[in-house]
Amino acid sequence: MMDKFDVIIIGAGPAGSTAGLLLAKAGLNVVMIERGQTPGSKNVSGGLIYSRILNQAFPEFWKDAPTERAITSHELVFLADTAATSIGYRNDDAAVPPYNAFSVLRAKFDPWLAKQAENAGAALITGVTVDELIHEDGRVMGIRSGGDELMADIVVIAEGTRSLLLKAANLREDYYPHDVSIGIKEVISLPEEIITERFLCTPETGTAYTLVGSTAGIEGGGFIYTNNSSLSIGVVVKIDSLYKSKLQPHEVLDEFKSHPFVSRIIKDGKVIEFSAQTVHRGGFHLIDQLYGDGYVVVGSAARLLINNLFTLRGMDMAVSSSITAAQAIISIKEENADFSKEKLSKYSDMFEADWAYQNFKEYMNVYSIMENERLFSVYPGLISDVMEDLFGVDQRESKKILASLRSNMRGKVSTGALLRDIYQISRGMVL
Repeated sequence: MMDKFDVIIIGAGPAGSTAGLLLAKAGLNVVMIERGQTPGSKNVSGGLIYSRILNQAFPEFWKDAPTERAITSHELVFLADTAATSIGYRNDDAAVPPYNAFSVLRAKFDPWLAKQAENAGAALITGVTVDELIHEDGRVMGIRSGGDELMADIVVIAEGTRSLLLKAANLREDYYPHDVSIGIKEVISLPEEIITERFLCTPETGTAYTLVGSTAGIEGGGFIYTNNSSLSIGVVVKIDSLYKSKLQPHEVLDEFKSHPFVSRIIKDGKVIEFSAQTVHRGGFHLIDQLYGDGYVVVGSAARLLINNLFTLRGMDMAVSSSITAAQAIISIKEENADFSKEKLSKYSDMFEADWAYQNFKEYMNVYSIMENERLFSVYPGLISDVMEDLFGVDQRESKKILASLRSNMRGKVSTGALLRDIYQISRGMVL
């Protein structure tokens, strides 16, 4: 079988469905191909979607979409052996339109997004794996799945992190292990009223935690997001560091869950879902070529992931890149031009002018911070020791902050290394 479409979209996650919606609305003949039996069934993410970007493509989506809780509270937590030091921020204005972020369960949320694209006229084919791109002399002409071929004027590649199709077609180099992490996630069921009480929320609002430490010394961190009647909890750790540790991914998650701070939060919960998947660690230097003759790449397939230490942002970058890709495709179609690499450079130009991309660029120096092992193995404990000196009252001599810091640094980190790390963190996140 061989059919011809204006656009083939590979993947029906947030990136693919956003592109499908906008292109179908513009009157193009669009087909979305999803390897899962339903959109979202193959996705692994923490589950936080930032509202303002999504609202551009799906106006007032919160009225109908299966979101969980509006996130009004954010906590950055450093975990030592048994202690935890938190930096918190709460803003109730985030609980009113246009909101800031929602927790979502992808198995519910992604099908809704794909349905909006279908309602606009896009066709959706699920349970089908695309085996390869059809390309001639470097130009992508369509896709092949089993014995079937589908041809298109342009292919939108939104297949997620690994994006094996580009590599197989020699359109991308393979990624390096040090640029890749593995995310291990559980969804833990808890009654809605317990979540509301335990996290000091209302029934409509929730909290997002980013946690550093308690990952067996492996470079990475954890997250906890409140859903309506469940928690999304997990760790994201570097694959090469995990390999050196000789630990299995589930063992790292188990150690994280056993920390007193975390175990208290998830007490009496029941695990109802487990998933794991490789993810790019995020970094401005990892962005691939976003386009070529006959194709564009969007979302995680283009390695668009913001890691600013406080949170990992992938879904909003996926939506933002898809919006600009769709706008570029529509513009080229209106010109009756072909989808050559030269013409498709418009997509890259438009995306680089977008505020989401500029936000991504702003954190370009954070990647090197995440390479610093002391951030995960030394500093959570050091922070806790200093806080214990400040708040613990016993027969020991009380210490001021600098004296406590100097004392607790001995044998752990030199003054020079600490100052270099402070400068590096400031350069990446503040300056």
